[in-house]
Amino acid sequence: MTAQSSATAQDPIAVGSDRLTSVRRSPGGGLLLAGLGVLAFSLTFPSTVWGLESFGPWSLVALRSVLAALIAGCALPAGRVPLPARRHWAGLAVVAGGVVVGFPLLTSLALETSTSSHAAVVVGLLPLTTALFAAARTGARPPRAFWVAALAGAVLVIVFTVQQSGGKLSAGDLYLFGALLVCAAGYTEGGRLAKVMPGWQVIGWALILALPVAVAGAAVALPFEPVHLTARGVIGLVWVAAGSTFLGLYVWYRGMAEIGVPRASQLQLAQPLLTLVWSFLALGEEVSAAAPSAAVAVLVCIAVTQRAGSRETRRTGAEAPVRS
Repeated sequence: MTAQSSATAQDPIAVGSDRLTSVRRSPGGGLLLAGLGVLAFSLTFPSTVWGLESFGPWSLVALRSVLAALIAGCALPAGRVPLPARRHWAGLAVVAGGVVVGFPLLTSLALETSTSSHAAVVVGLLPLTTALFAAARTGARPPRAFWVAALAGAVLVIVFTVQQSGGKLSAGDLYLFGALLVCAAGYTEGGRLAKVMPGWQVIGWALILALPVAVAGAAVALPFEPVHLTARGVIGLVWVAAGSTFLGLYVWYRGMAEIGVPRASQLQLAQPLLTLVWSFLALGEEVSAAAPSAAVAVLVCIAVTQRAGSRETRRTGAEAPVRS
């Protein structure tokens, strides 16, 4: 068996003339990178609310994607990054449709009628949904303790966020549940691709792929949606473009490649609680006195999922092979 065929046996994606190499795994660094991604994502809802002060929902999402694609369009040539292999473009299209277009659009529409803290219920279900998608797509099989802790964390976050919003479901909840599904698919596919190309290239190529749709969307939406530029509106747009869409997804996908999609996804259990903090500080939304207790309970669930996932990785030596 040649060195190339040996590498192919270990990583079914890294074949052909990709000129891509598998990402070196570093569990400690992966946790840090994925945690930084969660921190960036936790600012997305408050920043979107700020952005909606200046732009309509369709315009905001289109401009967000265009600006992020411009960053990617500068970074990719500067790094002399070759085009991905043809077989990776379908996965990149899932990333583009899920995290570049679908999730931002659906949550922006939802935030026209929902508060930022109420929208956090989506993120409360996202870790469990992403782990389920990963199990189906990549063959990952975390132990039972992982699933018990993941389910408990999801229930804790949902109960807390619904209680925080008074137990009422808004008209935007259908948008939120749709956003949950497309985002979980985009996270899973991006984490799969990030095993063979750097995370910034995954999101970079996904942004380039979505650029024609974003430009067309901006051209259609801007004449019909009023634009009232404010400082907060511009800051919100810049953050969701550069912070959430590009930098946040870069460290997030790189972290998922190093520690696995299921383990990384459970770090997002902390995201709704962080979002509540930012919503209080930036938007003046009320946060209940139960927040500290909920935070501690969620952190315990995160610790259990990380311990169970780490123990399973040590036992098997690696994640299950990716299904091409």
